[in-house]
Amino acid sequence: MLQLLLTVWLGTGSVPQSERPAVIEADFVLRNFRFVSGEVLPELRLHYRTLGKPQKDAGGRVRNAVLIMHGTGGTGAQFMGANFAGELFGRGQPLDAGQFYLILPDDIGHGGSSKPSDGLRARFPRYVYADMVEAKYRLLTEGLGINHLRLVMGTSMGGMHTWMWASRYPDFSGAWMPLASVPGPMSGRNRVWRRVVIDAIRQDPEWRGGDYVTQPPSLRTAAQMLWLVGSNPIRRQRESPTRADADRVIDSYVASYIKANDANDILYALEASADYDPSPGLERITAPLLAINSADDIVNPPELQILEREIKRVPRGRAVMIPLSDKTAGHGTHTLAAVWKAYLVELLRETDAGK
Repeated sequence: MLQLLLTVWLGTGSVPQSERPAVIEADFVLRNFRFVSGEVLPELRLHYRTLGKPQKDAGGRVRNAVLIMHGTGGTGAQFMGANFAGELFGRGQPLDAGQFYLILPDDIGHGGSSKPSDGLRARFPRYVYADMVEAKYRLLTEGLGINHLRLVMGTSMGGMHTWMWASRYPDFSGAWMPLASVPGPMSGRNRVWRRVVIDAIRQDPEWRGGDYVTQPPSLRTAAQMLWLVGSNPIRRQRESPTRADADRVIDSYVASYIKANDANDILYALEASADYDPSPGLERITAPLLAINSADDIVNPPELQILEREIKRVPRGRAVMIPLSDKTAGHGTHTLAAVWKAYLVELLRETDAGK
């Protein structure tokens, strides 16, 4: 079911107001959605944003649709600012909304989509990445009538979902671009920092099995861990060169995070990654795939060599490691499009004939 909500104007710093593309927000509802756990939700709501209009060829195949997927705790709105949309969506830019049909969904458990904090709390079905990918696939095919994508890209969790899309639906897109992710099982430090937050919430007496009245103190732990892994040490040192500065920065971040987030939502979002491992299907990815990571990413450090090893199994795969610079921001580099958009242009040019 499609329900039109509103039309807004994209606010970006580098695109003149007269050239800002219109953004449509809407909901798609999946009836009796069955999760991998076997649980069923009578109505699963997926909120999404679109820019531009789909274009079909003579055979009815959509040729210009682009799926862009967000990270853990984020929403499609994170792509609407100057650092991303302002670099990519304007007239003459790589993903010009006048030429492309851009689709930015809020994942299960995030933003305007169905999530624990809507009312079910810890009685919300346990979802995993496979559920999130299937729901978005059905949003595109059943809700928006999309039978082909020009490009699938995503950041962090969205990058991981890109790997899953590519191995599960290899013929559905003409190109793939995962950012800030690796195509291997959830393990090592990436698993452990999540466990720190998960354990803090579940073992917090004030969590009360998910039925808290006010946010439990463990939500502070979630905020602190996300702050630690979200950037690089050089930027953190630059913004907080003294003890007082460091205390001020982390206190401000935590206070803002707690106001805007919910413990059950972040618990579910972090637990959802437990099933992640696209590596068995890498040889099935036939369309060109360009994976982009940054050398200062604490979540996916290049020293692990996971991306470098596994990309060799992708028939038309290529990996780029962006070196540390004053323009990178660790894991958060994924949303700084100015740093990597030249590679996106290359990928689009490479796959233009087969779009």
